[in-house]
Amino acid sequence: YTHTASAHLVLESLFSITRSTPGFPTPNRTDPAVKFNDGLFEAFNSAGGSVMSAYGNLFHGQQTVAWTSNRHAVKAGVEVRINRDTTYFGISPNGEYDFGGGVAYARQNIPSRSGKHDIHAGDPLPDTLSGFLSGSPFVYTVAIAPSNFSNGEHIGPAAISRNAASVYLQDTWKVTPDFTLDLGLRWELYTPITERARRTSSFLDVGGVQQFVLNPQPAYQTNWKGLTPRVQAAWQVTRKLHAHAGGGVTVIPPNIWQDNFLTGSTPYAVYPRLQSSAGAPIAYGFQITPTQLPKVYTPSGQEIFASGGTNTVAPNTVMDVDRYEKDVAALTPSHVVSALNLSGIDRSFGNGTLYTWTAGLEQRVGPLTASASYVGTAAVHLPRTSFPNAYPGASPGFAPHTQFDSAGAVVGGFGVENVITASAHSTYHALQASLSGTIGHGGPGIQASYTWGRSIDDTSTVIGGTGSTGAVVQGFSQNPYDTHGEKGPSSFDVAHSFTLSAAQDLHLEDIDFLKFAGSKVTRGWELLSISSISSGAPFTVYSGVQQTGYGSNGVDRPDQVAKPNLSTRRTVREDYFGKGLDNPSFFSIPVGVAGGTGPNQGRFGTLGRNTFRGPAFYNFDVAMIKDTPFGHRPSGSEIVNLQFRAEFFNLFNIVTMGLPANTLQGSGFGEISKTAGNSRQIQFSLKLIY
Repeated sequence: YTHTASAHLVLESLFSITRSTPGFPTPNRTDPAVKFNDGLFEAFNSAGGSVMSAYGNLFHGQQTVAWTSNRHAVKAGVEVRINRDTTYFGISPNGEYDFGGGVAYARQNIPSRSGKHDIHAGDPLPDTLSGFLSGSPFVYTVAIAPSNFSNGEHIGPAAISRNAASVYLQDTWKVTPDFTLDLGLRWELYTPITERARRTSSFLDVGGVQQFVLNPQPAYQTNWKGLTPRVQAAWQVTRKLHAHAGGGVTVIPPNIWQDNFLTGSTPYAVYPRLQSSAGAPIAYGFQITPTQLPKVYTPSGQEIFASGGTNTVAPNTVMDVDRYEKDVAALTPSHVVSALNLSGIDRSFGNGTLYTWTAGLEQRVGPLTASASYVGTAAVHLPRTSFPNAYPGASPGFAPHTQFDSAGAVVGGFGVENVITASAHSTYHALQASLSGTIGHGGPGIQASYTWGRSIDDTSTVIGGTGSTGAVVQGFSQNPYDTHGEKGPSSFDVAHSFTLSAAQDLHLEDIDFLKFAGSKVTRGWELLSISSISSGAPFTVYSGVQQTGYGSNGVDRPDQVAKPNLSTRRTVREDYFGKGLDNPSFFSIPVGVAGGTGPNQGRFGTLGRNTFRGPAFYNFDVAMIKDTPFGHRPSGSEIVNLQFRAEFFNLFNIVTMGLPANTLQGSGFGEISKTAGNSRQIQFSLKLIY
């Protein structure tokens, strides 16, 4: 530390070690998962024994220097972050049977009572429920680890490393007494994810020929262009009016947990996937175990893990996927080649970039402060899951890396490819207004805020699934090769949001007829309330049928042929679309059309993504609080304070409806089966503060 009459120089150092251990292990490590891909029924043991745990160690060092003068406050620094994490990841190691989302076939004759609707062995089953009741799933998959590696049969262990460094310089410049300019420049570097035992795999294109390689080097590119400027201006226009504007650029590093498709894939964790077909329906109870997994070879026939270790695998060692898939197929009753789920990261993958800008005014109005701001953001090169070999069940001509015979059956090559790419983008524009302060003398303190915004992207999640509010939420595009048609409202977009908070000291001690009770009873009472109103969340309608030759990932959308009146203000409140069993009549699934492709001779639907919104959200919470002090210290403060709280959550017991079932095929489409909030809850508590 140095000091002069006009300036100050301050040095500050920081070093820390942080350890985190989040984990999500399932308590059921025995039973397989039973899932319904159309969201029509609740899943059973949906985790399927899944293991999702992370043990993180962050080594953090920082050095800063600050220099201030009459008009400048300059700060500079360097920061280093070293991540050393251990993760375990495996989806459904107990096995998973999926019903719905595609066609399942009968394993035996199923007579109908009238004799007019008999189903014969090998016939397609009419719906999800019939497949479940007859024990014929659409897909069987399992996560299994070979027993010959050092981790044994543990699913998906990974020792992940990543390093980060940044340098920054910023200056707060007081241009005039009423105008301040903040200028900043930051350079950030994030090294690609690595795995210390080299248990990684990914894809590599060599001369137009795709290969699946072990120990890919480099895993993906290092982005050295992390130079990000920031600027902000603040102007005290008048004594009561303040204006501000600014903008900046921020680097978005890959999520070590979510975007890591390098580890936990073949051959370290294998995901055999058996899909039902007319000649080979799947029997519920079929399994593939770790000890059955085949060995791994190069195309020249050399065993890659002959020594049992993974550290000795040379960079970019090519795996003979075709041979491995055929060896896995030999484990199935029908010996049909199973399209393995292969995962990797695109070599061009890297950091995302976030651009932000804002401008606003703040005005004092008596005892209140009113503000209004425009806020905008744009993010590019965000992660998404892409499918360069189409979706499961793709027809010949649509899966370029899969081999088919003359009858269209898979006989080799690559199966489903899950590849993380940096091709997603998003924008956000919003008007944010607020009013805060205390009304009058002893009046309530209020905080009111309103946001009118719009978030638009072409995917809102890297991995899709069934949402907690009853609707299926997918992160994948309808066309695996074209994401342009996915641009629409974000799945988390809230167009309108209003919140009002109020706090009022009741001043009961000033009411004459209560003075007989004494100050211990009348003093310290406070009333709090928080009220929230917001518009509903967007959702997409899916057909539940494979419409094209691109395969099926549950993301095909229909055509809209009529406009529904979405409402929960009906006699049957849960019938959101309003026609009950006839709700699907608002849409048409384009199959059996001229020029169609795939087993159903269809095309992609014209309905957009997230074109509908669910019910609005209303919530009103109230709390009554009483603070009673006991005893006083020499300084005048109380020794003990007894606080009584009476809290009422969702005071008016408003039923906030969830999203409706959004898959056309099957029962329940357009009807809401879940709530999105709690019923009225009342709780009383006493707290001793000392």
